[in-house]
Formats: sequence, C-alpha cells, structure tokens
Amino acid sequence: MFLRIPTKKSMKNYSDEIIHLKEKLDKADAVVIGAGAGLSTAAGFTYAGERFEKHFSDFKQKYGFTDMYSGGFYPFETLEEYWAYWSRYIYINRYMDIPNNLYDMILSLVNGKDYFVITTNVDHCFQKAGFDKKRLFYTQGDYGLLQCPTPCCNETFDNEDIIKQMYKSQSNMKIPTELIPLCPHCKKPLTTNLRCDNSFAQDEGWHNAAERYDNFLRTRKGQNIVFLELGVGYNTPAIIKYQFWRMVSDNKNSIYVCINKGESVCPEEIEKQSICLDEDIYKVILNLLRISWKRDAIRLIGVRLADLTSTRKRQISIFDDFNEDKVEQEDSFQNTIDKINNKFGKSLIMPASLKLIQKDNEKK
Repeated sequence: MFLRIPTKKSMKNYSDEIIHLKEKLDKADAVVIGAGAGLSTAAGFTYAGERFEKHFSDFKQKYGFTDMYSGGFYPFETLEEYWAYWSRYIYINRYMDIPNNLYDMILSLVNGKDYFVITTNVDHCFQKAGFDKKRLFYTQGDYGLLQCPTPCCNETFDNEDIIKQMYKSQSNMKIPTELIPLCPHCKKPLTTNLRCDNSFAQDEGWHNAAERYDNFLRTRKGQNIVFLELGVGYNTPAIIKYQFWRMVSDNKNSIYVCINKGESVCPEEIEKQSICLDEDIYKVILNLLRISWKRDAIRLIGVRLADLTSTRKRQISIFDDFNEDKVEQEDSFQNTIDKINNKFGKSLIMPASLKLIQKDNEKK
C-alpha cells in the first residue's frame, strides 16, 4: 500500500526529536526492534577498508576482490579454498567479540520493557549481547549454522567447532580436506545457512521464532507500541520496513521510529506517527541513554579489555610524561596494574575471576 506513496525526511530539530523519542519509549507498552545491515555497520562490522585488509589481505592479493561481501560470491575452484575463506569470514563476524558496545547500549535501552527483535542480520549480535533468545527472530539465517545445499532436509547444524578448526588449520588459503563439512544424511558438502535463494533451510528453530514473533504482535494489537527501526535499507524492505509502516498505519496508538544515516524516511501517510533521525545509530542510542541517566551516584564501574598487545611489547606509562627511555623500561601491562594498585590500594584492579572468588569467600 505504501509503494506508491512518497516518503519524507524529517526536518525537525534533532534534540527535540531525541527527547520526544525518549518520552515515547518511557510510555510504550511494548517495543518492536527491526534491525538491518546499518546496525551491524554502526557496531563496527565493516566489510571493507581496514578491517578487510587486516583479515583478508592475502585473499585480496590472490583473487582481487576488495571487500568481504564480494569475496563471498567468488567462484573458488576447490572446497578447500572456499572453506578457507568462509571459515575466516564466519569466525571474525560471528565468533569474535563485537567491535563496540552498541548492542549492549540497545539492551540497556529496552531493559525491563516488553520487547521483541526481528532482524535480517545474521551475525548473532543480539544474542551475544544478552538479549532474550525467545524474543529474537533472525529471518535470513545465521553465520553460526550450516545446512544441506539441496536441501535434503530442513535441518541446520551448529558450526562453531568446525569453523574454529578450519580457521586455525588453514594454510596458503586452504583448509585440510578432511575438515570439509558434509551433510550427515546425503553426504553432500554443507553450505552456510544464509537466505540467498529458495534452497534456504527454515528449520524448527526458525519456525518457532517466527511463531513467537507473530504471537507477540497479535497479543499486543492496539497497544502503545514503538516500532524502532535501526539501519534498515532497501535490499529487503518487505521484511521489516514495509511491515512496520503497515502496522503503524493500522494502529493509531503506535509510533514508527527510523534511525538510519542517509536513509531515514517515512511515508507521508504516517508522518504524524513517525520520528525519523538521519544520524549515526551509535550517536542516537548514546544520547538516549545520557538523558535517561538521572545523575544517580555511580557505585561500580566494570571495564572490559580486548585485543591486548603481547606482553613482549612495551607499555607506555600512564603516570609519567612520555619519554622514550622510560617507555623502554616498562616490561608489561601488568606493571601498570601494579603501579595503580600500589598507589591507590592493594587489589584495586584484579581479574574478574578473582573478584568472584573474593565475593564467594565473603559470603562464607
């Protein structure tokens, strides 16, 4: 119904719209999050540039493609080459840590609310960030699953162990032949469970998630619902965008929110029920959380560190002015932690595992 209706960009003041959105979220009976590729990009999952060069420079040099996405369609001559590429691709986009904390912030935004997530993304980030598995519907598959290419069955197979083996065992852009995954039923080589044609396997888990999503919408019909669309473009608009437009048009108590840099629009028909923010998703979510904080005292701060440098590399002192001679005297990251503990109190900084043990001992 909206295909012939012109869409409009919002010309309203950004700060006013952020406050408006916060008010709508606070009063909402339910929140439906629709997430597309733009959200993954905002979370740091870039498929070209520095991240591609870091992980696929050898493939680029040999095969000539310049981004991860196009590499996924390359006609590799052997399955050993195919799985060398795809195991690396899946490992960094599915099993490595999320590059930034955007998904954690979104979870904080809906924490304690009645929510559901529908997404065309296949990187599993919502579940990794702690969203309730029963409130997630991955419509287009999952990097973490394999399927029969025919398919001879509507089963999917968890791939974490085999992908990690392929990733660690590959050499010269090939995996050992014995690691090529085969369908346990027809013995054909398995493929990724990603929707690209009518061979996509919709397993029992997929159908259960679809049913839970439909039930969520049906049982909240007519309620005050925020349809929060994050980074959804026009590759597959019928799955999320057009459905959100239709549901908002049918429910005058609902509101459509579109956050997508460069593509934040809505139909004129639901303009009065819409908030369109043509801004970076990370910036918007961060601003929403900032105005949510009531300046209560902070009693505990947790810090997570990732991708630390090898202990063989020298660490810059955070206490003294920069001096190359002094840098050479610093042995490791542990030395910096020791300095902090010596200056501000013993065991101020310790591994999280030791902190848990300490708490258990205190209870005893």
